Amino acid sequence: MVLGKIGRVCVEVVEAYGDPNVRALHRTTFEITKDDYLTPRGDCIIGIRSSKALADLSDEFRDIMRHENSILIAILKCQDIVDVVICRGSPNLTLSSDRKIIFRKSAYTSPDTIGIMCSKAARDLRRDLIEKLMNRSSKLDVILVALEVR
Repeated sequence: MVLGKIGRVCVEVVEAYGDPNVRALHRTTFEITKDDYLTPRGDCIIGIRSSKALADLSDEFRDIMRHENSILIAILKCQDIVDVVICRGSPNLTLSSDRKIIFRKSAYTSPDTIGIMCSKAARDLRRDLIEKLMNRSSKLDVILVALEVR
């Protein structure tokens, strides 16, 4: 059964780092930030000192994610542990934040939202991945694959 064709594909790689305050307990979101600190209240944040925020992503990537039928595959890798999250794009995404990248399980959008209807929030991520990210020297590689489905 053919459901559609893949149009454009764009890949971005973001690097971030862990922190002793990473808890990843939030029920609806997870976040990566350029900020260089994390307080215990930031229970959605899984990576700090990010190499990119949404405004730093390519125009092509952001254009793909602004389509109703776009799909985002986010591959989260820390050392030998990998987790995968699938999200949808939306015409309502502005992708304009210069500090953050937020993944949302809901359809809510804001300037820092990269994808909606995500398959996982912070609390759903692999716990062994989160344990690694509780170390400030742990590097998190985030491979973002935007797919335009036609």
